[in-house]
Amino acid sequence: FTASSRIKTIESIVMSSVDQDTYSALIFDCDGVIVESENIHREAYNAAFQEFQVSCDGQGILEWSEEFYDVLQNTVGGGKPKMRWYFKRHGWPTSTVLGGATPESETEQEQLIDTLQDWKTQKYKDIIKNGVEARPGVEALMDIAKSRGIPVAVCSAATKEAVIFVLENLLGEERFNGLDLFMAGDDVTAKKPDPMIYNEAAKRLNKDPASCLVVEDSVIGLQAAIGA
Repeated sequence: FTASSRIKTIESIVMSSVDQDTYSALIFDCDGVIVESENIHREAYNAAFQEFQVSCDGQGILEWSEEFYDVLQNTVGGGKPKMRWYFKRHGWPTSTVLGGATPESETEQEQLIDTLQDWKTQKYKDIIKNGVEARPGVEALMDIAKSRGIPVAVCSAATKEAVIFVLENLLGEERFNGLDLFMAGDDVTAKKPDPMIYNEAAKRLNKDPASCLVVEDSVIGLQAAIGA
């Protein structure tokens, strides 16, 4: 679809759905839905691995390919859980974070994960600042739903700081502040595919989960939405 035809298609779907009183709330995931961000995340992780010389089993600097990251982001939700999942299966890496050593305790493992995630998040922000835009039709869909009295929310597995930054930059402060609810991975104890974030969102919106429409782009996101 071209951007204009996408928007027209979205408008017709939303108008029809609202007229039929089908949905009581519209809930968006963020990464991959509001912004084509998954490859940006991958680039930021690879940059972090390069920055801190992260290497598993002496196989050179770790680099996640597009094919692998597509599988990974459909398997594990959240940034830190992705790295933890990977390192538990491929071995904890050496890095400059611990002076070239592998982490020997849970505390050192968390130190490694936290350092990589913090640096990666800043790199991701730097890329977003350089002209990344919301996917065509997203803002129109939000505005149409709001005009019809349907609450609009965003539920992301990413950290709250990262989600706020992305939404403010892509949607603008007015549209971001106009959201009826926004939740991030920090707000729940279980990540997608667990349905906790969507169940909690429906509760806070005071809506029946079965009447909420969720827009997702990944398998684990879809599992979380359907589970709720």
